[in-house]
Amino acid sequence: MEYAAAKSSICRQCGRSFSPFAPKPGLKLRTKEEAPAPESPSFLGRFEDFWKRQRSAIIECFECKRKQQVSGAATSTICPACSTHIDLRDYKITSGFSRSIRTRGDVHLTSKGDLASSSIVCRSALIEGRLRGNLHCDDTATINFSGKIPGRISARHVIVERKAHIHCFRRIRAGSIEIKGTMSGEILAQTIVTVHKKGSLEGDVTARAITVEKGGMFSGQLVIGQVSITQGELLEDQEPAVISIPESHFPETARRPLPAT
Repeated sequence: MEYAAAKSSICRQCGRSFSPFAPKPGLKLRTKEEAPAPESPSFLGRFEDFWKRQRSAIIECFECKRKQQVSGAATSTICPACSTHIDLRDYKITSGFSRSIRTRGDVHLTSKGDLASSSIVCRSALIEGRLRGNLHCDDTATINFSGKIPGRISARHVIVERKAHIHCFRRIRAGSIEIKGTMSGEILAQTIVTVHKKGSLEGDVTARAITVEKGGMFSGQLVIGQVSITQGELLEDQEPAVISIPESHFPETARRPLPAT
């Protein structure tokens, strides 16, 4: 029997030194579990990454409007003319979000998202959740949401999906609009408004052309012609000027003599 604190001892038969607490041969010690090695990406994933790196895009500066070519894998860049920072990231909103967004990437508002930003500027947008701010898209804005939209929407092309049922409080400005679901609000289109089969549009429309397919419905005032901005949209409300007329313009009344007493 050996001392409990002993680190080594000598065998009484052969005289060799050994450690009394050394593990027995064949006994496996319990070690910490190592994290599994990351799986190597699939061939399709590697091909998508390679294609994204090889692809390039032409973007425009937010301030000076100068265009430049950037790599598809870039997340940001700087304008060579005015040194303005340009965000190129894509945003996916899955919960409440209230910060302003200004990017040349895409914005995806999921069904559980709540976008309360005062200003959203992006390349294209997919709206499936609640939108309470102003949205501007350089390309396409796709709306697949049922509810009220209090903010302004402007885009090159707007698509209202078949399951969408929206009510817009402010005017929608777009190059062209496709209505596949149900929409109520005022539309200002540069080219054409198309109401597809089973689509419904209620509100005033100003456009160069409108197409209502068989099975579609349109109700409201229609103005066909060149889209122009009214004077009320250019000038702010001003108080009417009050014209003051000097007293000298009024003829003085003749003085009457006082009665004799």
